[in-house]
Amino acid sequence: MEKGDVQATVESFMEEVKSSLENGDNVYLRGFGSFIIKTRAEKTGRNISKNTTIKIPAHNIPAFKPAKVFVEGVKSNVQVK
Repeated sequence: MEKGDVQATVESFMEEVKSSLENGDNVYLRGFGSFIIKTRAEKTGRNISKNTTIKIPAHNIPAFKPAKVFVEGVKSNVQVK
């Protein structure tokens, strides 16, 4: 395969993952992992420079959760540095 074709395919795939997550859908890749949406609860933060507290509202963030097979493969094949 040509390098440009591979790059276009990978970029198209990542755009689809991004689009799915933006629409509220998780993406599952069997044996690799899942691109999921995590919800962060509301919390109180501090602005250190102004010495004030601020409320950080609840929000969603994208996250990646590797599959167990993937994690075990890395654990057993990659040496600790």
